[in-house]
Amino acid sequence: MTEILALLQNLAPLLEKTTFRQMSQVVYGMLVASGRITMLGLSRWTAKGGSYRTIQRFYHPPCGDHSILPWNALHWLFFQKRFMSPEDEYIVAGDEVVVSKAGQETHGLDHFFSGIQQRVIPSLSFFAFSLVNVREERSYPLQAMQVVKSPEEKAARTAKAEARKTAEKKKRGRPLGSKNKVNQEAVVLNAELLRIQKALKSLLETIGTSLPLKYGVLDGHFGNSPSACMVKQVNLELISKMRSDVALYPAFAGAYPGAGRPAKYGEKLKVRQLDPKYLQETSTEDHLQTDVYQGQFYHKEFAFILKVVVILKTHLKTGAQAQVVLFSTDLEAAYDQIIKFYSLRFQIEFNFRDAQPYWGLEDFTPSRCSFGMNVKKTAVTHAANLSFFMVNLSYALLQPFRTHLPEYSILDLKSHYRGCRYAFETIKMLPDTVPVSFGKNLMQY
Repeated sequence: MTEILALLQNLAPLLEKTTFRQMSQVVYGMLVASGRITMLGLSRWTAKGGSYRTIQRFYHPPCGDHSILPWNALHWLFFQKRFMSPEDEYIVAGDEVVVSKAGQETHGLDHFFSGIQQRVIPSLSFFAFSLVNVREERSYPLQAMQVVKSPEEKAARTAKAEARKTAEKKKRGRPLGSKNKVNQEAVVLNAELLRIQKALKSLLETIGTSLPLKYGVLDGHFGNSPSACMVKQVNLELISKMRSDVALYPAFAGAYPGAGRPAKYGEKLKVRQLDPKYLQETSTEDHLQTDVYQGQFYHKEFAFILKVVVILKTHLKTGAQAQVVLFSTDLEAAYDQIIKFYSLRFQIEFNFRDAQPYWGLEDFTPSRCSFGMNVKKTAVTHAANLSFFMVNLSYALLQPFRTHLPEYSILDLKSHYRGCRYAFETIKMLPDTVPVSFGKNLMQY
C-alpha cells in the first residue's frame, strides 16, 4: 500500500483530502480484487476505511455533475511526474473503444459499432487520446471522452436509414441540379469531428508547451479531407490510411497549351503498377515481396497535395497482391517515418485491452439497486477515466518488477497484491500473545 500512496501523492495537489483518501482505497481495491471490478467487489477487498459507502461516494460525489474530477489534469500530471522524457519524440494517437452495455438508463447509452463483434450493439462509446513515446513504442492514455450523440445526430441517422430503405435504383448520369464544381476548401466538420476536435484542443491546451507535438495519428475511418482539416486546424499534421482502391493523381507535368485554366491533375495512377521512380524499398521474406513507394499526389476530395506511401505486397508463387495506402499532410515526412508512426497507433489498442478486463471498463454497473449503479454522467465519467488512469499506474508499478522479470504481467501484479492482502489478513488472525515455545522455535531459524 505504501508504494501505491507514494505514486498517488503526485495527484495530491489537484484533489481534496477526502477524495484522495477515497481514490487510494478504490485503487488498492482494483489491484487486489479478482473477477469483475465492481463497487461491491472493491469494498470487499479494500482495507480499513474502504467501506461500500466510501466507494459509492467516490463514484457518486454529493454535488453530482458539478463534482467531476479534473481528469485531464490528473492524467497529465501523473504522466509528467512518472513517464515524461522531454528528449524523446511523442505523437498523439486517437481511437474509439466500444463497451457493451445492457439496460436503458446509463448516460450516453446508444447503438455503436463494435469492432470485436463486427456489428452494432447497445453500448457506450469512449474516444481516447494518448501520447505514444516513439522510442519506447508505448502508449500512455491521457484523455477519455464519452461519445454522446445529440438529438440532431440521431434524427439524421434515422432519416438516412429510412432513405436507404426507400431509395430507388440510382439513375445514370449526374443528379439534376447538382453543381459543376465543389469548393474543396470550404470544409464543414460534422458533429463527430467537432466533438473530437474539441477534445483534441483540450488535450493540447493541457499539455501546453511541455512537449513539442507535430503529428496526430488516426485510423482509416479518418482518412478523408474533413478529418485532415480538423487536425490541421489544431496545428497538427495528420497521418492516416486511405482506401486500398483510392484514386490518386500526380501533379500535371505537361506543357501549358496557352488557353484555358492550367491542368492540375496528371493521369490517374494505378496503385499496383506505380512508376519505378517512386520505389523506395524492396524486401523479400518467405516468398512475399514487399515494395514501398512514396510520392506527393493529389486526391480530388482534398484541397491540398498529400505525401502518400504505398506498401505493395506480392506473393511470388501465386502472384496475389495486396496494398496499404498511408498518407500524411506533412510533405516533409519520410516514408519510413509515416509507416512507423501509423504502426505505433496500434499501441492504444493495448491500453483498451488492459482497461477493459483488468481495470473495470466493462464492469461499472455493479449492483441491482439504482443508487449502486454507475449510470449517471458523473459516475460513468469517473469509472471510465479511472480505468485508463489505472493503465498508467499499473505500468509504473510494473517497472521495478520488470527490471528482473521482463515477462511480468498485470495478472502477476494483481496476484502479488492479492497475496499481500491474504498475508495481512492471516497476520491479523494470529493471537496477541505468542507462546514461548513458538518464540524459541522461531529463534532457531
